[in-house]
Amino acid sequence: MSHILALSGGVGGAKLAAGLAAVLPAEDLTIAVNTGDDFEHLGVTICPDIDSVTYALAGLNDTVRGWGVVDESWRTMERLGALGEETWFNLGDRDMAMHLARSWRLRAGESLSEVTARLTGALGIGPRVVPMSDAPVRTQVQTEDGWLDFQHYFVREQCRPAARAIRFDGTPGAAMSPGLAEALARPDLAAVILCPSNPFLSVDPILAVDGVREALAARKVPFVAVSPLVAGQSLKGPLGKLLGELGRENSNAAIAAHYAGLLDHLIIDESDAADAEGLRAMGICATVTPTVMYGAAEREQLARVALSAARLG
Repeated sequence: MSHILALSGGVGGAKLAAGLAAVLPAEDLTIAVNTGDDFEHLGVTICPDIDSVTYALAGLNDTVRGWGVVDESWRTMERLGALGEETWFNLGDRDMAMHLARSWRLRAGESLSEVTARLTGALGIGPRVVPMSDAPVRTQVQTEDGWLDFQHYFVREQCRPAARAIRFDGTPGAAMSPGLAEALARPDLAAVILCPSNPFLSVDPILAVDGVREALAARKVPFVAVSPLVAGQSLKGPLGKLLGELGRENSNAAIAAHYAGLLDHLIIDESDAADAEGLRAMGICATVTPTVMYGAAEREQLARVALSAARLG
């Protein structure tokens, strides 16, 4: 059998990761997840993108709110606020269990890979979910007031400050996790699928990990990405704002150019069908299809389209 490596950020990426998990045998899929968003808060280690992927694969994600666990309650945060603690990063009561389980095991000496395998296994998740690195990598955004840690920029400041640059503290020097290194080296690797994720905030941290970009550039299998843009805009998050602030066009051509030297095939939404000709002129294969994933049916259909695109190269 052939193996698929999926690269994923948080909410949007998690949806396609869940679609791939639904249509592929568990042993044929590895999902490597961005950890640049990770941070320590209120004494616990929080891995937002790993948790988004985990909850999506376990059927626990809150599809209405878009993040966290379904049927959540907030009693712990209410009490923390009453005790004078910071509440700008909201942690639900059910979600808190994940952070507590992760944190004490990390402090006991387990690696993030080991902890993630333990937690996903406990939730009955079949495909291998791995962090991009076991070493801490922290995304930081430069603004007019200096460098902000990612969650301070994204959650506390709600992406309001203009971004001047983005860096990944801990790189170079952060090695690939064993699971990501093994997937990239597998002789039966058939394709790399980039789930719809913010290129700057979710994908670039993965590419910044030592050896990842080089391994992807040297691979002999298709690299297929699903564009995070729909009708020229991002469904969630600050991608459109970042493209402008960092001097890029808000277009699928800019997405393709961002992955120059890596990308073979870009899947774009039917609302952006007019972009396909330009992408092909850039030497990029383009598939036009609905990419908005409202539920399981759309997730699985997009996963099948991505797998078909991989076979076409």
